[in-house]
Amino acid sequence: MQISDLPYADPGRPDARSGPAFLRWLGRGQLGGQARSLAWGLVHFGGVAGLPYAVGLGVDAVVRRDGARLLQVGALLLLLGVAVSVGDAMLHRTAVTNWITAAARVQQLLARKTAELGSALTRRVAAGEVVAVSTGDVEKIGWFVEAVSRFLAAALTVVAICVGLLFYAPAIGVVVAVGVPVLALSVLPLLPRATRRADLQREKAGKATELASDTVAGLRVLRGIGGEELFLGRYREASQEVRRAAVRSARMWALIAAVQVLLPGALLITVIWYGSVLVLDERLAVGELVAAFSAVSTMLYPLRHFQEIAMAYSFSRPSAARAARVLSLTRTDADTETAAAGSGSGSGAVVRPPAPGGDLYDAETGVLAPAGRFTAVVCGDPDLAGRLAERLGGHPMDSAAGARSALLGGVALDELPLDAARELVLVQDKDPVLLSGTLRQLFDVPASGCVTAEDALAAARCDDVLEALLQSAPEAVDDPMDARITERGRSLSGGQRQRLALARSLVTDPEVLVLDEPTSAVDAHTEARIAEGIAALRTGRTTVVLASSPLLLDRADRVVLVHEGRALPAATHRELLRAEPRYRAVVTRETDEEQRRAGIGLAGPAGELTEIEESA
Repeated sequence: MQISDLPYADPGRPDARSGPAFLRWLGRGQLGGQARSLAWGLVHFGGVAGLPYAVGLGVDAVVRRDGARLLQVGALLLLLGVAVSVGDAMLHRTAVTNWITAAARVQQLLARKTAELGSALTRRVAAGEVVAVSTGDVEKIGWFVEAVSRFLAAALTVVAICVGLLFYAPAIGVVVAVGVPVLALSVLPLLPRATRRADLQREKAGKATELASDTVAGLRVLRGIGGEELFLGRYREASQEVRRAAVRSARMWALIAAVQVLLPGALLITVIWYGSVLVLDERLAVGELVAAFSAVSTMLYPLRHFQEIAMAYSFSRPSAARAARVLSLTRTDADTETAAAGSGSGSGAVVRPPAPGGDLYDAETGVLAPAGRFTAVVCGDPDLAGRLAERLGGHPMDSAAGARSALLGGVALDELPLDAARELVLVQDKDPVLLSGTLRQLFDVPASGCVTAEDALAAARCDDVLEALLQSAPEAVDDPMDARITERGRSLSGGQRQRLALARSLVTDPEVLVLDEPTSAVDAHTEARIAEGIAALRTGRTTVVLASSPLLLDRADRVVLVHEGRALPAATHRELLRAEPRYRAVVTRETDEEQRRAGIGLAGPAGELTEIEESA
């Protein structure tokens, strides 16, 4: 594959059982690129290895005063020089191509996994680790993939030099053939300790990155409570630990580098001494000694790649393990079971999407959203509402504990392919994200085509947002759809961002739309108008809103109160206000004293209402 062909149309299904298994899978996917890199590496290193023999032949020609042979040696040196230059350029080109394509494949796999898991990713893997995998770890994995072909070319070249010396100058070749394996294997006893220190350094660096990520994410809160210095001190301490670990790791790698300088130097001295003795005894020609000396000196260059491959593998193995850990995550446990069943005998059952018009039902709470109706769900616990929204979208947060997603038309959403589940149900969480770009690009999302962007913006009451965008974006001229939105919509207020996100959700027009607190950042007047817009635009479509605002609840066809994890009988908002004290306590936000007078209970430590016994 060429760099111009990136990204991959399909990066494939990785072997994420372990770090080494993932590296092997990457290598198998780039056999063609590795073969090209190996071929050019052999040309380059072959030219380097041939120079000592050419020099030796030249010395012999001078000693024998053979002009014709000297011209032939000159032509050979020219040919070897071209091979060294061209081979080096093409080796670099193909090796870097392998690096970039491997890194791009890993990036695509991580992006696909992020899109598949959504918000569940950062609940199962620390945010700092995700950042480390998608940045530094990708580069280290690419480094190892790139270094493999150069190492193989260097290893073959070293073998060729040793074999050539055995035939060209057997007396000195034996010494080289025995000494080179010692050089190549001399660093192996040091590698485990170097690897452990490098792993410790990366572990501490990951924790520091995670701490920095959490600090930046909560900077506004930290400033509000005056906790900046506390977290800054923690980050300084974490940074110093990373520095100390990096120094200890660098010392070990410096020792390995010193060994690889000292031992080759010792071999070179041995070759010169022993070769001089052989020349004095007339058992070795001067040209042969020069060739042997030059060959050993030249061999130091390919031998350096032995250290590089050891370093590349030591650094890439834990990086690959982290990447494999992220890539092995599945949407739910059911995904893993289905994949295992399908790969075992090939007879895994294929779950068909439900027929249109089915009811949405959550077995965990008993919440039922009839097809084509506007259902509002009231939860006193915001965390419970978030978990319910995830299950309704087919992404149960606690699937490891046995929780399952909701059923749509009797079919579990988490058993459907991800694309099918998302086409059927769209969930907008409490904090939707607006990507940078124009407003037109923001609304360029998969949609049924039945709802236009203008209708969605009108239903979300975005008139003032469009006016603000026109005023702040001169490039838009008269069309606000050409106005640019900054990263995460930072140029807009919280209410404006929330309404644009709502309009984006409405324009998709899914069969089931789940909205979690879609109007929490707008004023009461705008909220009432938005409630009317949602009800009108979603007529005949299944809509579920998780909220406690009376203005939204009053527009719903039916309202369900989830109390202590179970759904109570549904009714309209006004009916529940009159007949259900627990509902009234959540919606009207009654005080403890008011609840006590009503005789329904007090808020316990967990925020749940407990029944109060009537006094005797």
